Amino acid sequence: MDGQGAVAVRTEGLTKRYGEQVAVDSVSLTVRKGEVYGFLGPNGAGKTTTLRMILGLIRPSGGSATVLGRPAGGAGVNRQVGALVEGPGFYPYLSGRDNLRVLARYRGIGDGDVGRVLARVGLAERASDAFKAYSLGMKQRLGVAAALLGDPGLLVLDEPTNGLDPAGVGDMRRLLTELAAAGHTVLLSSHMLSEVQETCDRVGVINRGRLVVEATVGELRGSGGLRVRADPLSTALDVSRRLAGDDVTVNDGALLLRVDPGRAAEVTRALVAADVDVHEMRPVERSLEEVFFEMTADEEAAR
Repeated sequence: MDGQGAVAVRTEGLTKRYGEQVAVDSVSLTVRKGEVYGFLGPNGAGKTTTLRMILGLIRPSGGSATVLGRPAGGAGVNRQVGALVEGPGFYPYLSGRDNLRVLARYRGIGDGDVGRVLARVGLAERASDAFKAYSLGMKQRLGVAAALLGDPGLLVLDEPTNGLDPAGVGDMRRLLTELAAAGHTVLLSSHMLSEVQETCDRVGVINRGRLVVEATVGELRGSGGLRVRADPLSTALDVSRRLAGDDVTVNDGALLLRVDPGRAAEVTRALVAADVDVHEMRPVERSLEEVFFEMTADEEAAR
């Protein structure tokens, strides 16, 4: 079990109800210091509501949340947390730089930090432009810059890559990795599963307000399986089903066996014994996207 000193965020039975509707249902998760934690779920699953409770923006109906060892929402905690939730909100006629200056002064941070965070998110050359002239992606980057003011130990980011082009997404991924390497903790929600797969150390999957699973990306993806190209395909399929049951599918003229890749020799021997020519046998990994849709589909079926 993690010691409290190694934990940045912990929720226990965190719940939020709006009348009869349960938006978040007894969520217990742990974000460790220094990691990038991905919070995943379909639209309406309860991600943003959970983040808002962690930040103290709304009160839970039940359960608790601690941030950096203290109850969520306290003034002493909030000074150590930077957040971007439900999109950035700025004065439209002020420049990006002046918007950040307003925020910095409100938070008791010197103007000198404004230039640093603008450069960090790649907006230094457009800092004098009015916020209203920014593209959606630039507005999102300015929101991340605002979260970075004061060099907080914990960053809570709601869809930080929203509106970014592929180059911007790559830049954001590198930034998040650099922040974690420098000792920051990042808790982010995202629907871009490929980016989460490349960026996050651990993930929590939420669906219909309930935490379905919490694990490392590697643990979720599991051992994948084996991809086999063989001839005749029909015989290879029969043999494979005797070995793996229903965990065999045909895709683009090849077989995919959801078995431990360590069974490759066993599968090869069985196919050769059945007079099947094996042209390819290689391990494959499941993407996080595959796992995510499988888990949320299973959760729906169980209801």
